[in-house]
Amino acid sequence: MKKLRVLLVCGSGASSGFMAANIRKAAKQKEIEMEVQARSDSEIDNYIEDVDLIMVGPHLEYVMDDLEEYTHEYPVKIALMKPEYYSRLDGAKAIEHILSLYE
Repeated sequence: MKKLRVLLVCGSGASSGFMAANIRKAAKQKEIEMEVQARSDSEIDNYIEDVDLIMVGPHLEYVMDDLEEYTHEYPVKIALMKPEYYSRLDGAKAIEHILSLYE
């Protein structure tokens, strides 16, 4: 698998920043090539052409339909982060979810 480029999106970018750090740490331990950035939902435009996957914080579920409509012309997957790992900032569980999207 090629290096995955993941964009985590939350309201302000703060909680997703911690999540991104934990995903990077877990990816390194599992020897998975992954680039993970965290940004606020207002910055998606700036990154959409440079990512393979956009993961949205569970509290932003309401933006999913708009996001899917907006990104259909790009080869990017969109997923809603699961509250079970997001609330605990569990990077290893997040990676399991990410990899399941590519099986």
